Amino acid sequence: MSVGLVQAAYVVAALFFILSLAGLSKQDSARAGNYYGIAGMTIALLATIFSPSTNAVTWIVVAMVIGACIGIYYAKKVEMTEMPELVAILHSFVGAAAVLVGYNSYLHAPIMSSAEHTIHLVEVFLGVFIGAVTFTGSIVAFAKLRGLISSSPMNIPHKHKWNLAAVVVSIILLVRFVEVGGTVSALILMTAIALVFGYHLVASIGGADMPVVVSMLNSYSGWAAAAAGFMLANDLLIVTGALVGSSGAILSYIMCKAMNRSFISVIAGGFGQEVAVSSDEEQGEFHETNIEDVADMLKSSKSVVITPGYGMAVAQAQYPVHEITEKLRNHGVNVRFGIHPVAGRLPGHMNVLLAEAKVPYDVVLEMDEINDDFTETDTVLVIGANDTVNPAAQEDPASPIAGMPVLEVWNASNVIVFKRSMNTGYAGVQNPLFFKDNTHMLFGDAKDSCQHICAALD
Repeated sequence: MSVGLVQAAYVVAALFFILSLAGLSKQDSARAGNYYGIAGMTIALLATIFSPSTNAVTWIVVAMVIGACIGIYYAKKVEMTEMPELVAILHSFVGAAAVLVGYNSYLHAPIMSSAEHTIHLVEVFLGVFIGAVTFTGSIVAFAKLRGLISSSPMNIPHKHKWNLAAVVVSIILLVRFVEVGGTVSALILMTAIALVFGYHLVASIGGADMPVVVSMLNSYSGWAAAAAGFMLANDLLIVTGALVGSSGAILSYIMCKAMNRSFISVIAGGFGQEVAVSSDEEQGEFHETNIEDVADMLKSSKSVVITPGYGMAVAQAQYPVHEITEKLRNHGVNVRFGIHPVAGRLPGHMNVLLAEAKVPYDVVLEMDEINDDFTETDTVLVIGANDTVNPAAQEDPASPIAGMPVLEVWNASNVIVFKRSMNTGYAGVQNPLFFKDNTHMLFGDAKDSCQHICAALD
């Protein structure tokens, strides 16, 4: 394959990636978006393998086969509830690849002019720095989402000063690295600093902000890929990395606005935020209900809103939820879904689950579209949601989620909360919603409860 044909294939692949991002922006075009992405990556891989500058094709194919087998295995094994941590750990692979590419490019740099060599050294340094931060930051995010470490933010004395010091020292090392024409000691020292910096940056962010962190790390991995593209002189990798990096940054900004969080504060490890303390003790008496009463309440309702959360994903209750939806709609009940931007610990997590269960797109509404309608809603089913329906965000200035926009489900006539127990949510704070007069607690596995309600509706 000629160089010109390879470049043409890269342009076509880049166009497919752009179409993929456009398709993934909407539920009804997401499937097509995935196909565009697959087509773009296939073209990119084939063009790279058959490029005249590519050597050791056999080893590349062997590596691809091994990677494909691992990918297929985990694609079949990983549940939707584990998708957030899977995405986080995949970001760490991109970061590690950028670090390895940076060191390889440094050790095997071709003969260049003085100006080209200086530019190359800057590319190597920045690529390794971004990759190392992404690597350890993604591992911490994975551990928090997996429950291997506490979701509470790490708070060490003068933590923001330490972060600033790490950045300043890295800049000094960059200047030194370029001035002397590249010294491996400066590169190794910076790598160590970046690894610790990435760990501390994400560890300092609380569990309530983890969906933003995952999106932010997606952006970091994109910039790491773009940096690797510069080091490898691969135009497609540069374009693809820039697309992922910029789209991840935009998504992080949108989510921060939805959560009333400062974008700069979150990406700087909570800079400017005071550590809030809120009690996780019960705040009154709750009212327990049963399957029959919930079914009767739904039958007598004219308007029902379902607000799903991570608990629905854990219980895999989306399928009986869809059955309840269809039965109520067949009886003339107006059933809609209210989706919080960060429900499920991953952007779009709940939308994917509902689409998987064949819930119609037109009844799935975002928080801003549904919030004003709760006052005219007869019954709300809160299935596995906690922090996203917590009135403490508006009523308790000391709460870690204070100021975060939430689904105002308590304004409905009746609220049914599906929970296994009275334990707190992912943010670790108690929910006053559970103790309101119009709230009824339905304890048990969400899937079993929904199946029994579905049967009772008959």
